[in-house]
Amino acid sequence: MGMEIRTASAGDRELVVRLLDAAFQDDPVSRWVFPGDEYRRTTHHRLMAAFTDIVFGEGRVDITEDGAACALWLSVPAADSHGQDTGEDDGPAQVRAAVDPGNERVELIGRLTADIHPSDRAHAYLWMIGVAPERQGEGLGTALIAPVLDSCDRDGLPAYLEASSVRSRKLYERLGFELADRPLDLPEGPQMWPMWREPRT
Repeated sequence: MGMEIRTASAGDRELVVRLLDAAFQDDPVSRWVFPGDEYRRTTHHRLMAAFTDIVFGEGRVDITEDGAACALWLSVPAADSHGQDTGEDDGPAQVRAAVDPGNERVELIGRLTADIHPSDRAHAYLWMIGVAPERQGEGLGTALIAPVLDSCDRDGLPAYLEASSVRSRKLYERLGFELADRPLDLPEGPQMWPMWREPRT
């Protein structure tokens, strides 16, 4: 597509938060975490801001030069043989306290996804990818992900993600991801699909 992609800087934070907020307003998992359109419109952006800050601190955000799409990546090391405690168990509770203290689903989604996250092998973790609603279907997501997957292939590194909709699951399947385990059934809510991609040679 000839699209320019760059690594986002701290100055892009608000743009990334707005982009993720808009992209996930109608996502099934976001609708479950924040039920009710008005509630979601006024609160959802705080969760996207928390996610953005975590990835800016620990990973990398790729963004298209026109600001229409972004991808949040973390490099996840393999757990050591002693199963050391990294302190991540407090993460979901801290996010809930910062985002929406009265909403237990903010914490629950973090705990449930952490429980199914593979830990035996180092991998690239695509935490989220957001495309502006008016630009969806143009291939921006694929354009953002493909260079990272090419790098994974060169380095022999697997990749992992959780798909939150049937549409995104199909996109990831086209890029070589496969269902890593049974779907995650959110309580009284939608499914998420943990997906794993072995590096291609």
